[in-house]
Amino acid sequence: MNTVNIDIPSLPENIRIVESFIDNIKEKYSLNDDVYGNVMIAVTESVTNAIAHGNKGEKNKNVSLTMILEDTSIKFTVTDEGEGFDFNNLDDPTSPENIEKLGGRGIFLMKNLCDEVSFTEDGRSVAMTFYLS
Repeated sequence: MNTVNIDIPSLPENIRIVESFIDNIKEKYSLNDDVYGNVMIAVTESVTNAIAHGNKGEKNKNVSLTMILEDTSIKFTVTDEGEGFDFNNLDDPTSPENIEKLGGRGIFLMKNLCDEVSFTEDGRSVAMTFYLS
């Protein structure tokens, strides 16, 4: 099992750090393109949410990103320092009344791109698992 952790100040431009982190993991562990694409979208979306919604853009707060590689899966955990949210009561972004809203698609995307998604710490932490085979 391999584990890597980085802490990122809550600045939108730091998404580049996350993209580089994922690119390095793809190279180091030879992730296939499908898994890589899903990881890139889901993890950057999650970190973006953690910066904007969790930490409310407060640059003195960090977002923690952890990657755990196991034999059959790769798991990313994103944790912010915010107040959390009720992840069980989210609007469906595909329903007609929400289709034109700008927000609300991030978690929907994550749930559709990951093989497993779970929220802990009152929504301050999300774990996204991707199967490798």
